[in-house]
Amino acid sequence: MDNNSKSKPNEDLVIGTIQVLSGKTKADPNPDELENLKKLIKKNVPFMLRGYFTAYLLREILQANTPRRSTRATPQSRSRGESTTAPKKEAQGAAPRAREERPLPEGARTLYLNIGKMKRLYTKELSQILQDELSIEREDIYSIRIHDKYSFISMSEENCEKAIAALNGKEIKGRTASITYSNKE
Repeated sequence: MDNNSKSKPNEDLVIGTIQVLSGKTKADPNPDELENLKKLIKKNVPFMLRGYFTAYLLREILQANTPRRSTRATPQSRSRGESTTAPKKEAQGAAPRAREERPLPEGARTLYLNIGKMKRLYTKELSQILQDELSIEREDIYSIRIHDKYSFISMSEENCEKAIAALNGKEIKGRTASITYSNKE
């Protein structure tokens, strides 16, 4: 009986999310893009797994929107040696953005890379590519933010120049990399 009362709010949240996403699907302003994604899914996900694939995507969306993730970021930032007094207030409710708002060191620049999560590029992997190609250490990379279709990398200006020279035109995850200085700094 106790399990039913706990699962009911979760079930209501899932149902509500499904209804919202269903409504957004019907009213999407770019149906051609959805059609292309549908074709890719049809081509790459076996028929018998499509239901599980959809369930997996929904779970990822729900986990991305739960506040529990913000509590995970706080211990990580503490382990990096950051102060625990001032950022604690900012971290509540917006912990993933707390890292983005942190000021960069003097002389740091941010790069834009035209590859992101949709090409299955992950932070650890991009960090390793940068370390290998530029002969730098992990500590030389100030931050990496990977979005769906693009990524931002913050490093010293010297390393940014090296990255532009080394990675422009290189194939990463089946896509030709285009790396430039970011307009949003």
